[in-house]
Amino acid sequence: MQSTQSSASPIVSPADLSTHLTWQENGHTCEDEWRSERGAPVPKRVVLADDTLSADSAYRLACAGTGMLWRGDFQNARLLLQALARRCDAPKKVRRASKTHPEVAPTPQENFHLHRQAQSQRARTLSMILIQINPDRQISLRRAPDWRVAMKEAWGPAGTQGCVTSLRELLGLVGAHEWHQKGMEIPALGSAPHNRIHPSYGVFSPVRGEYIQLVADAPLPDSELAFDIGVGTGILSAVLVKRGVKRVVSTDLDPRALACAKENIKRLGLSDRVELIQTDLFPPGKAPLVVCNPPWLPARASAPIERTIYDENSAMLKGFLAGLAAHLTPTGEGWLILSDLAEHLGLRTRAELEAWIASAGLKVIGKIDTKAEHKKALDESDPLHAARAAEVTSLWRLNIA
Repeated sequence: MQSTQSSASPIVSPADLSTHLTWQENGHTCEDEWRSERGAPVPKRVVLADDTLSADSAYRLACAGTGMLWRGDFQNARLLLQALARRCDAPKKVRRASKTHPEVAPTPQENFHLHRQAQSQRARTLSMILIQINPDRQISLRRAPDWRVAMKEAWGPAGTQGCVTSLRELLGLVGAHEWHQKGMEIPALGSAPHNRIHPSYGVFSPVRGEYIQLVADAPLPDSELAFDIGVGTGILSAVLVKRGVKRVVSTDLDPRALACAKENIKRLGLSDRVELIQTDLFPPGKAPLVVCNPPWLPARASAPIERTIYDENSAMLKGFLAGLAAHLTPTGEGWLILSDLAEHLGLRTRAELEAWIASAGLKVIGKIDTKAEHKKALDESDPLHAARAAEVTSLWRLNIA
């Protein structure tokens, strides 16, 4: 899924999410900037916490929405976060069915919404362990690591003010930095070592290899020019160039995605054949091939960083289809890469998708399907396992009707 934002989902910058956190310490009222890339609200109540706090007490505080500003050993804070995660993930008691309350199996759509609610509650609970970061991006705690490089990569250069953030978000930031450093091997790009994509923080990682392979295998209608709508890491643009497309114009609204794509394209030595443009959906002009891999699930993102997965009201999908005919050459093809997971979850029907294609003045000239290969499709304990196991990812070949 590419990292683009439709006009229905405006970009929210970290500055938009920043307010201030206040707490009492040593008889004084203290204040610092609150930073949350997920857009989490400032905890309404904050207490100081250290190594003497038990996991059970911390869990009760977290469930009540109380932030715990950590003043103990940093590594013990990580262990406490793991303990909270175990409590969040422990099996919950299920009320037995009775004559007055017979058991009714939830629909796939209800399962999806219940799963998202549970994940949202889990995220809120685990975000209540707070870490204060100095203006120079150091952490003044015992055994605290030096993560200044990772913070600079995600947040930009340090300023004159420190901040407070959740330990969970901080660990996510560092994990993204490690992914970025190591990179991901993409077989469709050829042989090592020139086949790695390096995702950046906040940009969707191309972990679903099946959709990349679809673009690598589909017959090219033309090799002169292609548009890549929602460039993300730049992976599909790179695959198209590797296949022989002479010029690719790639778009995205997210500055992070454009910076990530620019770096990857440069690493691969393809800068002279890929042009990057910051715009909503289409660049000016027409092309014989227009490719788009929009977010697959038509649901509201609960955090800005989730907009690479959730496309509220299918806004980007509809926008791509509605504008495609105006940006295709008469015999050109639009490639829509889309999973049918939304159909199995009851969030969108195949008839709706086909109606949007037809109303946009388009017709389907072919479709290439592949089964999902990710781990969750095999995990029977996953609440959405039935839908994931049935999931098919498709490349829809479209042209002007």
